[in-house]
Amino acid sequence: MRLLTTTAATALALCLAGCSGLLGGGKPPATLFSITPDAPEPASIVRSSAPGQAVTIETPMAARELGTVRVPVQVSPTNVEYVAQMQLVDTPPKLFAALLAETVRRTTNRLVLDPGQATLDPGLVVNGTLQRFGYDAASGQVIVQYDGSLSTAGGARVETRRFTATSPADGTAVSVGPALNRASNQVAAEVAKWIGS
Repeated sequence: MRLLTTTAATALALCLAGCSGLLGGGKPPATLFSITPDAPEPASIVRSSAPGQAVTIETPMAARELGTVRVPVQVSPTNVEYVAQMQLVDTPPKLFAALLAETVRRTTNRLVLDPGQATLDPGLVVNGTLQRFGYDAASGQVIVQYDGSLSTAGGARVETRRFTATSPADGTAVSVGPALNRASNQVAAEVAKWIGS
């Protein structure tokens, strides 16, 4: 039994070492990047809502290359790499959903609910797909693209709209991080206006 345990431990260590090599290995990045709201934070936020008037922000679906804490680089229509030495604090869909919720909270009079609170009264549900969230090598800019949908409880009304923002960058972590923040905030602000007060 002890031999089996030792063998399993050795196999696991080799597997992890191999995976580390595939993922770039070596030291972790010196810093982790996030996106933060540009909209000023009110001194306090106290909200109430009539039935059906709250807003529930769902975490968007996303392309496979966005299911990681790395930032994709679109090298060609069929080739994706990742920005060297750049790592996010969470996956792009979760970061974008949090930014969008906070932007709506700060720039509208809407009561914003977390999906876990939606059983109270989901109201207007905002969902969608994060199509792009990374650096485009051909154009030399960061692109954030969100296909949003709004639906009222019961689906009596459904709307969809595409939002796209770009910001120049040189492909390095130092420039891509702030550019992602700018483009993400532009998209979040446009979605907040779409949702309305």
